[in-house]
Amino acid sequence: MKIPVTITVNGKKHETEVEPRTLLVHFLRENLAMTGTHVGCDTSSCGACTVLLDGKALKSCTMLAIQADGREVTTIEGMAQDDKLHPIQQGFHEKHGLQCGFCTPGMVMTAADLLANNPKPSETEIRHALEGNFCRCTGYHNIVESIQHAAHAMNG
Repeated sequence: MKIPVTITVNGKKHETEVEPRTLLVHFLRENLAMTGTHVGCDTSSCGACTVLLDGKALKSCTMLAIQADGREVTTIEGMAQDDKLHPIQQGFHEKHGLQCGFCTPGMVMTAADLLANNPKPSETEIRHALEGNFCRCTGYHNIVESIQHAAHAMNG
């Protein structure tokens, strides 16, 4: 049995049917081929699957696709506009906030929520916001600098 859903992803409305048990992360990756949202742990511990749901950071492995019916999802693919990186993405590039890049989409999406609600966060506030996102390659220093760079670029 499939259930009809209408989910707006990165500004585009998708009307489709999904199995009731389909996780949002799998809907994005498998139904819409938006593979920038990563599956890292299947336990909601790593944050690699973080997206914005109605503007709020959410680990998409914790939500069923049917729960997103009628709502708006932003993925990492929706951050850049007209082939121009979002200031957060640019910050990660400028400040070398990634190594392997696996965690980066989740970090960027978490940072987007943080900066939407706190345009000039302190280092402590950034580190606190990132507590649910794991990076196995870095010591987070450059990730924090990347977000500080983005905050400055976005808000002066």
